[in-house]
Amino acid sequence: MDNHFYDEVEKITKELVSIESIVKNGSESSVARYIYDYYQELDYFKENPELLIFQKTKDDQVDRHNTICMLKGKKENSRETVVLMGHIDTVGVEDFSYIKDYAFSPDELIEKLKLENLDSITQKDIQSGDYMFGRGVLDMKSGVAVQMSIMKYFSENLDKLKGNIIAIAECDEEGSSHGIISALDILNSWKIEHELEYIVAINSDFTTPMYEGDENRYVYLGTVGKLLPSFYIAGVETHVGKAFGGLDPNMIASEINKNLNLNTNYCDVGQGETTLPPVCLQLRDLKPEYNVQTPMAANSFFNYSTHSASPLDVIEKMRILAKNSVDSVLTYIDKEYKKWCELSNSQYSKLEWNVGVYTWNEYEKNLIREYGGKYIDYIEEFKKNLDFKYPEMSITDFSLKIIHEAYSKFSKGDDPAVIIYYGSPYYQNVEILGKDEREIRIIQSIKETISRASDFTDDKILLKYFYPYISDSSFMFMPMEDSGIKSFEENFPSWGIKYTHPVEKIRKISMPVINIGTFGNDGHKFTERVHKGYTFDILPKLILGFLDALL
Repeated sequence: MDNHFYDEVEKITKELVSIESIVKNGSESSVARYIYDYYQELDYFKENPELLIFQKTKDDQVDRHNTICMLKGKKENSRETVVLMGHIDTVGVEDFSYIKDYAFSPDELIEKLKLENLDSITQKDIQSGDYMFGRGVLDMKSGVAVQMSIMKYFSENLDKLKGNIIAIAECDEEGSSHGIISALDILNSWKIEHELEYIVAINSDFTTPMYEGDENRYVYLGTVGKLLPSFYIAGVETHVGKAFGGLDPNMIASEINKNLNLNTNYCDVGQGETTLPPVCLQLRDLKPEYNVQTPMAANSFFNYSTHSASPLDVIEKMRILAKNSVDSVLTYIDKEYKKWCELSNSQYSKLEWNVGVYTWNEYEKNLIREYGGKYIDYIEEFKKNLDFKYPEMSITDFSLKIIHEAYSKFSKGDDPAVIIYYGSPYYQNVEILGKDEREIRIIQSIKETISRASDFTDDKILLKYFYPYISDSSFMFMPMEDSGIKSFEENFPSWGIKYTHPVEKIRKISMPVINIGTFGNDGHKFTERVHKGYTFDILPKLILGFLDALL
């Protein structure tokens, strides 16, 4: 087997990078079309055109496409199927500033970068000649190029392929994952039509050094998950001349932020690996303009990475945190009020605030109990009108507006509350633990592949459990246990109108996911670059070795 793919992968990578495909700007289909045309030229797909699909995404405001294809091996008659997956969209190029015209031209860009005052590591990489620079070169067009080359190889060597390989080149990974969600329909259709048995998905998303001076390469069994626990805090307005007469929601929001943001007690641990702690992505009050009145409401949301925790686990932790934060704020306010009364010779009486802490599901059930169909009809009509009038509104803003409307229209003004909800789609964490025969095979095969890698590389390749970045891998696996995803559904205000997580579609094709990816530095930065030797030569050998060991 000729495993030297370097020239082919380098050529395809450069051509893919040259085609702009910034997420949501209307250009993603251009790369999908290039990939479709590449496969269409292969004899296999000339003979089997039904196994090559240029798929328009579904329920999408943007006109864009995936390219999906399947090879059926002839080594043995087997239903076993591996899915290769990689995204073709990129982030924008604003960070390139005055050299952004060269962001998609690797050869010209590196010459421009030589003139810049860059950090010593980047300068060293430029001078080495070992790296290709450009937007999307690392994340992750070079990974897609590797997969295209592998598909070409097997299309010409079907007698060396046992089972089947599907390749998905999906759009919108950097946005809302319309690409991979749409691709689920093809995977489900082909599973039935061709009687496929899905064994594993291989993502080739980018990997990077874990710390300064890290020379290791990494392969991942599974992926990190993500939730966006959010807090709507309704206070009681007051004039600044009566400072203790109201309840400032900013104080509660700030206390929640202090107790949660970067708090390592909320890191999630799985298989001895630890996520980063929660990070506050936005904290704001909802006051529309300046005046001398305190705000009525505030909002915050947090990135929460998971290795094993479910949405139910996380929202229960947030409930406890919110209650403790409210108690702390109320104690502080009363203490300061008492001190002020002493300083001003005013009569003191204990400030009594009853602040309810609810999940969105609990809060909405309370409204339904009190108002019945009046609330249900109103809020459903509000959601539909909001989506119709502002189709481009982000899911986070959409969720917030629903809660704000429900509170504003149906709550009494002197009922302060904290409402905990999920503000954006759910990214499922994936663990491969060896809990069944399929997972045991995957673990054994990847360990065997890494062990054999010393035959063709001096790079030290380490096996870890969780790919550390959010990716489309989360849409390839769904646990059978329902309580976690049900909790997410019930506490996600945008569910059913703006977004519905494709639970059943995923569950029908659910498979473990590993990441055998590109290697380089500075993903999403203007100095983004891919290591050519590892990515163009070693990476395809690793994937081929894994397929050989697995199938």
